[in-house]
Amino acid sequence: MMAQFRKWLILSHRYLGIGLGLLFVVWFASGIGMIYARGMPSLTDELRLERMAPLDLESVQMPPLEAAERADLGGSLGRVTLLMVMDRPAYRLGGRGTSMVFADTGELMPEVDPAAAREVASRFMDLPSERVSYLELLTQSDQWTLEQRSQLPFHKLSIDDGRGTQLYVSPESGEVTLLTTRASRALAWVSAIPHWLYFTPLRVRQNLWTQTVLWTAGLGCVLAILGITLGIVQFKFSRPFKWSQICSYLPYAGWMRWHYITGLVFGVLALTWVFSGLLSMEPFGWASGQGLGTDELRQALVGGPLDASSFAQIDSEDWDTVLPGRGIKEITYTRILGEPYFMVRSTVAEPGGTAGDQIAGNGTARPRDASRTLVSAETLEVRTEPFAVAALMDRVRETYPDVPIVEAGLLEEYDSYHYSRDRLAPLPILRLKFDDPTQTWLYIDPGSGQLSTSVHRLDRVERWIYHGFHSLDFGFWYYNRPIWDIAVIVLSLGGLATCTIGLYVGIRRLWRNRKSASRTARTSS
Repeated sequence: MMAQFRKWLILSHRYLGIGLGLLFVVWFASGIGMIYARGMPSLTDELRLERMAPLDLESVQMPPLEAAERADLGGSLGRVTLLMVMDRPAYRLGGRGTSMVFADTGELMPEVDPAAAREVASRFMDLPSERVSYLELLTQSDQWTLEQRSQLPFHKLSIDDGRGTQLYVSPESGEVTLLTTRASRALAWVSAIPHWLYFTPLRVRQNLWTQTVLWTAGLGCVLAILGITLGIVQFKFSRPFKWSQICSYLPYAGWMRWHYITGLVFGVLALTWVFSGLLSMEPFGWASGQGLGTDELRQALVGGPLDASSFAQIDSEDWDTVLPGRGIKEITYTRILGEPYFMVRSTVAEPGGTAGDQIAGNGTARPRDASRTLVSAETLEVRTEPFAVAALMDRVRETYPDVPIVEAGLLEEYDSYHYSRDRLAPLPILRLKFDDPTQTWLYIDPGSGQLSTSVHRLDRVERWIYHGFHSLDFGFWYYNRPIWDIAVIVLSLGGLATCTIGLYVGIRRLWRNRKSASRTARTSS
């Protein structure tokens, strides 16, 4: 009986390994690339802000309420942002859709045509338009816009800058939405694309991609469990156990023995990585949960609809005094706790660096974002103090009057659920724990008066099962690079060695069996 069970284990592990071995090799190898790519190529917020033209405040002639009327939005302003588009100040009016209204004349921005898209790209890259080539109007996702499908269409342009840069410009807003380079695309091909199975024909079919990942990861778990079980069953244990005779306890010889040894050492790691990857897809909606509804709280923290009459008229001389030495790039009209504020995005007057220097995926730590400034819309005074915790707590209690708060505290350091590798997540942060059925925790940023994060019990479980096991983002080494890099690379190389050797041994065995069957067939004939 035991012999039959062992034979079944061996054959199941062998043929499942041959079928999935290459995928495991790709997953481990691309996982190393993911340390530095951190996803698909994108346009970082820092680069977008740096490349934006400074606001020409002298040309702003129209208040946002009148711009909303021109856009036929009525009295509902939604989100209002003033920025430069095609070398002119414009309001981006957000509601159910996005409308662009030029702030100098009040005319609606027409759809950006290819010629205008070239000019946008030329200004963004600070290069002559002759070095910008128009490629196509993208109406369906290509390999690099898979995560921006909801924003299609895009104008796609190529830049002659020696980096193989390609830009994507929105015809609707006239803004650059994505930037890739030859290097970032190459890095994606050895990291995010194979690791997430982000191949365009597969990824654009959402259900097919989801089922493919679920089934391959599920079978991968079975493969790893079979291997671990075999490692235990095949171990030639004898009493008394002596470390000096450890080699005599190990079965097999040659490459098969190395597969066995590396499997014993790294098999559990392979199982936890593929299992956590499986759970990240939330099969059967296992981590789904409502928690406390946050929409009402967000509205309470805002304090009512935007009232354009409460905002001071934009005046360039005033802003030169408010933020001296800063290049103002973007002004968002907002309300916080019922008071009107300008959220100003700015850079130093003479930004340095080039567009290629800040492309996402370089793996370098970035300084805490210092480009955001809150300015009172009534007095034009810069707000330097965080909002009072007591005022934030009052809004929370008004929103959830029947839900007890079991713990409230202001965190000066990240905890296990509010954190980021680049340390851009806001601190200090107000953490609130509720005694609701899903044990919701809320994190509110006193600096902006906004809700930062909401996690319930299953979110916290998923954080450890997925990010903990998959990214190994444990606080004791996550912020201590390159220690974390070295540890993850070593573990990945161990898993890669296990899978590569196993795939080689399995294919060699299959080839040997095929040749043996072929000889037998010739002999019998």
